[in-house]
Amino acid sequence: MKRRDFIKTAGAVGLGGAAASTLAAPAIAQQRIEMVMVSSWGRDFPGLGTGAQRLAQKIQDTSGGRIQVQYFAAGERVGAFDAFDEVASGNAQAYHSADYYWKGKHPGWAFFTSVPFGLTENEMGAWIEFMGGQQLWDELAGDFGLKCLPAGNTGVQMGGWFNKNIDSANDLKGLKMRIPGLGGDVMAKLGASPVSLPGGQIYENLVSGAIDATEWVGPWNDYFMKFYEAAKIYYYPGMHEPGGPNSLGMNKSWWEGLSRSDQMIIEACAHQANHLAMAEYNANNGTYLRKLIDEHGVVVKEFNDDVYDAFGKAAAEVYEETQAHSDLAKRIYDSFAAARADVGAWMKLSEGAYYSQRNRVLGL
Repeated sequence: MKRRDFIKTAGAVGLGGAAASTLAAPAIAQQRIEMVMVSSWGRDFPGLGTGAQRLAQKIQDTSGGRIQVQYFAAGERVGAFDAFDEVASGNAQAYHSADYYWKGKHPGWAFFTSVPFGLTENEMGAWIEFMGGQQLWDELAGDFGLKCLPAGNTGVQMGGWFNKNIDSANDLKGLKMRIPGLGGDVMAKLGASPVSLPGGQIYENLVSGAIDATEWVGPWNDYFMKFYEAAKIYYYPGMHEPGGPNSLGMNKSWWEGLSRSDQMIIEACAHQANHLAMAEYNANNGTYLRKLIDEHGVVVKEFNDDVYDAFGKAAAEVYEETQAHSDLAKRIYDSFAAARADVGAWMKLSEGAYYSQRNRVLGL
């Protein structure tokens, strides 16, 4: 090859290589994505707050820092109950909250946190992932410009803190109780006055007497809320919230603008957050229940069958009204009820029977 031809060829290859490098650069150094996340939880509050903060950090770390997450606890950017509108409007990209707070916008939202006589954490996972729950959630959320994923479960909750014995449904009449979602509607059917308060305002209202009773989560969280300073009777089990997930709610337009790989990063982080939250609550609730009893003289009582039967009758009325709201509300209820019957029957035969026999043999 002549020297002149070699130089031309080499130059062409060099230019082609430079062009290829220039074209490949955007794929290698992808644009940084800003993700503002607001929440309904206090900063560093055990479980709820720390779990949301952990999720925000996990998304950023898993993306190699390309998804930059700026996290705001309740009150730092918007109020605890303003997270929905902040994200639906596009002012923020995501929230971490409990979707039953939005039941006033549509009663279907309650089913994707927890509802009376609802699904445990295991049952909820089956419904959401494999029995049509996520598709219905997508339909509901899409109507409000959102996309939601499960991102933290607290398990079966306690029934609440009371200053008097609840021996019959009559003992609930006139009681001002902090209890959100459809559980609050059940209490209203029984003559109580349900009040919806963010977590940071419950203690002061209970101590002042503005409310007579409250539910929150379970022993781990309730210990740090110091409810034992205002009430000593701790009832179980909570009919209102047997195991629903907290939600990572995202602005739908923002979500749909992400690449599929970025969506998968967020999905994976949310699912891990859901698993870790349940494990963390199970690891701590027993310890803090003993502390409440031994250190603060809390009396733990079980709702009797008469009270639970009254809960059940009132819940049936609430569900009739919920289904009448809209076609979507009825379809959500029907899907939920089918999953409860199917998966619940298996859980009774498997986990329920095992717990009963294991605990009998071991004296637990």
